[in-house]
Amino acid sequence: MSKSKNNSPVHRIHIGSVSVSIFANQSQLGKTFHSAQFDRSYLDGDEWKHTRSFGRDDLLVLAKLADQAHSWIVENRDVDGESPEPN
Repeated sequence: MSKSKNNSPVHRIHIGSVSVSIFANQSQLGKTFHSAQFDRSYLDGDEWKHTRSFGRDDLLVLAKLADQAHSWIVENRDVDGESPEPN
């Protein structure tokens, strides 16, 4: 599995300080499948930082973002259909 050539997400969704980035990937057979990466931003002094660690209050936000990411992926899959994700 490899990320898209430019390694940029094809879509991002934010709720507060938590976000999900959706990436389009190509399988070895050339089929597109999507993956999601979750992130939380926080301010450390004057500098914004990012983490993949989430607290209790972030968990429902993660669930909402996962649902929205799933809906976006289903609505935006290739015309020929998205290939199954590799295990």
